[in-house]
Amino acid sequence: MSAFTVSRRTLLKSAAIGSLGLTTGLLTRGSAQAAGDLTIGIIYVGSRDDFGWNQAHAVAAKALAAVPGVKVVEEENVPETIAVAKTMESMIELDGANLIFATSFGYYAPFMVDTAKKYPDVQFRHAAPLWKDGDPKNAGSYFGYLDQAHYIDGVAAGLSTKSNKLGFVAAKPISSVLSNINSFTLGARKVNPNATVQVIFTGDWSLPVREAEATNALIDAGCDVITCHVDSPKTVIQNAEAKGAKTCGHNASQAALAPKGFITGAEYKWETIYKQYADTLAKGGELPNFISGGYDVDFVQNTPYGAGATPEAIAAADAAKADLRAKKAYYVGPLKDNTGKEVIAAGVEHAPYDPWIDNINFLVEGVVGSIT
Repeated sequence: MSAFTVSRRTLLKSAAIGSLGLTTGLLTRGSAQAAGDLTIGIIYVGSRDDFGWNQAHAVAAKALAAVPGVKVVEEENVPETIAVAKTMESMIELDGANLIFATSFGYYAPFMVDTAKKYPDVQFRHAAPLWKDGDPKNAGSYFGYLDQAHYIDGVAAGLSTKSNKLGFVAAKPISSVLSNINSFTLGARKVNPNATVQVIFTGDWSLPVREAEATNALIDAGCDVITCHVDSPKTVIQNAEAKGAKTCGHNASQAALAPKGFITGAEYKWETIYKQYADTLAKGGELPNFISGGYDVDFVQNTPYGAGATPEAIAAADAAKADLRAKKAYYVGPLKDNTGKEVIAAGVEHAPYDPWIDNINFLVEGVVGSIT
C-alpha cells in the first residue's frame, strides 16, 4: 500500500546508491547460475493483476523469475495481519526462501520485523522506507521516487490537452500524494502555462465507487486529461476512456485499459532493485538496509507513449527525462502555493532528492482544490 511519507534525508544519510556495493547492471547469466538455489518470496496485499501497486511488483517478480538460477515464490491477497507472518514463515520453512519482499505498508511492523528476528539467516526487504537503526540487520527498505515520473506525466499531459484542464483523483492529502500532484502540475505548466489541475480526494486508497464518481465529476467540469494516485488506477482509467478523456497512469502500466486516450504513466521499476539484490546475494555480498532512487538510477520509469500523446508532448517529455537523469531541479523559485503564499523564494531550487520535497504540505499554484 502507498500510505507513507518518504524521508530522503534519512535515505541519503544512510548511503548513496553508488556506494551501496550493488552492481549497476542487471544479473548476468554467469552470476545467476552462481546463485544456485536462490529462492525469493514476494507477498502482495491484493491481486497481482490489479493494474496498480501490486501489479508493479508482480511485473518485477516475473522478470526476476526469468533469471536462470533464481526461483520466485509468490502469494497474493495477504492481509496486513498475522497472516503475512504466517506466509513469510511458510516461504522460509517450505520453500527455502533466502530473501523475502514484503510489498505492503502494513506488513513491516510488527510482522516483518518480528519474523526477521526469528530467522536471522534470511533477508527481508520492505517496499517503503520504514527501516531504522535498531531494527533487525537482516531487514531493510527499498523505494522509488514516483514524483519524478509524475513530473514527466505532467509535461506530456500539458501538451496533449485541448481544454487546458487536467484532473487528478487522489486518495489522501499526505506528503507523498501532494508531491505527485504538485510534480504533475509543475510539469504541465512548464510546457503549458495555461494548464490547471483540478484535484478530488476520495479519502482512502481503494474506493472504486468514489474513484469513478471523482473521474466523472472532473470530466464533467471540462478536464480532458485525467490521472490519479490511488492503489489501483483501473477504475479511473477505464471510466475516463469510456467518456473520451485522455489519461496518464500511476504505479504500473494501464495502457491496455485505454487504447484511444492513454498518454503515458508513472511506473515503479522494482525490477532494477530486485535484480540488484539477487545479484548481490549471488556474489556473496551484503544487502544494504536502505536503497532508494529515481530516474537517474532506473528505479522509476514512464509507460511507453500511447495514442493520446501528441508528437510535441513526446518530444518535451523525452527532454524532461534527460533532465531528471541529470538530477535537474524542477521545484524552482519563485513558486507560490494555490493560496498565493510563496513557498520557494526566487533563486532557490530543490533538487529531486531534496528532503524538502518529503515535507510538502501544500498544493502549488495552478492546482484547483484544497487539502483541508
